[in-house]
Amino acid sequence: MVLRRLLAAVAGLAAAGAMAVALPATSSAAPACVAAWSASQVYVGGNTASYNGHNYSAKWWTQNETPGNHDVWADQGACGGGGGGNPPPSGCDYPNWVAGQFYATGAIVKYTDGQFYIAEHDNPGYDPVISTWYWDPYSCNGGGNPPPGGGDFVVSEAQFNQMFPGRNGFYTYSGLVSAMSAFPGFAKTGTDTVRKQEAAAFLANVSHETGGLVYIVEQNTANYPHYCDTSQSYGCPAGVAAYYGRGPIQLSWNFNYKAAGDALQIDLLHNPNLVQTDAAISWKTGLWYWNTQTGPGRMTPHNAMVTGAGFGETIRSINGSIECNGGNPAQVQSRINNYTRFAQILGVPTGGNLSC
Repeated sequence: MVLRRLLAAVAGLAAAGAMAVALPATSSAAPACVAAWSASQVYVGGNTASYNGHNYSAKWWTQNETPGNHDVWADQGACGGGGGGNPPPSGCDYPNWVAGQFYATGAIVKYTDGQFYIAEHDNPGYDPVISTWYWDPYSCNGGGNPPPGGGDFVVSEAQFNQMFPGRNGFYTYSGLVSAMSAFPGFAKTGTDTVRKQEAAAFLANVSHETGGLVYIVEQNTANYPHYCDTSQSYGCPAGVAAYYGRGPIQLSWNFNYKAAGDALQIDLLHNPNLVQTDAAISWKTGLWYWNTQTGPGRMTPHNAMVTGAGFGETIRSINGSIECNGGNPAQVQSRINNYTRFAQILGVPTGGNLSC
């Protein structure tokens, strides 16, 4: 009754030409739609996508599960329009990065190191320095777009092709350069000579592991069932024989797929085949191992090269338990030969301590 009287009074005032009386404004406009869902894209918890006029948020890892038809997607309600979000700040006035805060694709943040980073995909606040969900770094100059991938690489595409004349088309130069954005220290630490030596060392080991970037997966299928460490609490959900060598470093063992996937924010434990079907992911797993893992060695291959420990220590970290200390000198020499040749192509000395 009170509302009816108020509406009648408003109508009467308007009809009499009196001052308009405004009721409290309410907006029924739907929020803008975020980027459209893609069946081929991998989403992890917190990622968003729009489908059939609704925004959705992923609860956990998902791929090719249509929003609205699977429990993995939480319906965020109706949306309207494309793109959404606010325009980026002018100049370089971008917000400071906050751990755990959601950032949509294209969001630019200022990290604690003073550098600017741009989100390549929606992400729930991953650390820009270690996450593959950011381009790194973004040279903020008040306009334009950041370059895709890791910027300048000490190995040119012509030199890369010279190193791998018979490579499989799966292993692209652009894919490698793009994957480098996840590991900003790789081939960018130290002097120009050190940077080129590290690039040569990485590519030399990669060449040995893949027969010159020819093989994507381990060729000895009899080994496949051996890479499941059942002592791990998470087991081998993709199958006992699913964790064989794949990619440029021939990533193997369930615990390595788990660790690499966690670091790259990709569920490789349940989906190890991504390393042999997605070139970007494949390169990233190789760089992940090179930059973060000691394996059977004493340091990461990256640290071995930038600290002057020598190429031999990279062999020890990758396959030292089998090849080093006289275990398989022919394999060691093969790696050394690759490194020597690649260093020559890049015009740098090999340095000492070549063997392990």
